[in-house]
Amino acid sequence: MNLKTTLEHDNIKLPDDFFYNIQKYKEHLFKWNKIHNLTGAKDEQTIDAFIYDAVFPLSFLKETKNLLDIGTGAGFPGMILAMALPQTEVTLVEPLKKRASFLQFIKADLGLKNVRVLKMRVQDMQSEIFSLVTSRAVTDTKMLLNLSKNFRDEDSKLLFYKGERVYDELDEHIKHKIIKTKNRHYLLIGEDQC
Repeated sequence: MNLKTTLEHDNIKLPDDFFYNIQKYKEHLFKWNKIHNLTGAKDEQTIDAFIYDAVFPLSFLKETKNLLDIGTGAGFPGMILAMALPQTEVTLVEPLKKRASFLQFIKADLGLKNVRVLKMRVQDMQSEIFSLVTSRAVTDTKMLLNLSKNFRDEDSKLLFYKGERVYDELDEHIKHKIIKTKNRHYLLIGEDQC
């Protein structure tokens, strides 16, 4: 099954231009990756799996006003979510110059007006409140909670893309929900998790 069919099968609602933008994104990623090594994902099947992984939470998340993605890398999940959620203001924080440059290029090339790219460490960012904070493959849950503390309030949700080790990282006092798929554990933290 291809990416589009899989997402439609899972009933994930996406904007009309999503697959056009994804195709352009993939073309640019493959070109840039040859020179700058932005991600270890080198083939279309792996990239499609990453894209699916990024947007799957739309099957259980509510609309969100703004989103902060910590350590966006080559765009997962933040840039993909920005394409999927055109009404959401998305801030991508990426400290590595080559990756931040790529994200800025994608923003400009696809005309993504809802995206802000910050080339910095999240620790150096001015305090600002987001309704959703996401992160994938950056660090453990405890450190992510610490890194995100200046960017959330009691109404904010946290969505961390984790592996099965997520259970070892959890403090039982934190209200959370874990949504599992074949390859991913999504850790959702917030007052009403869904």
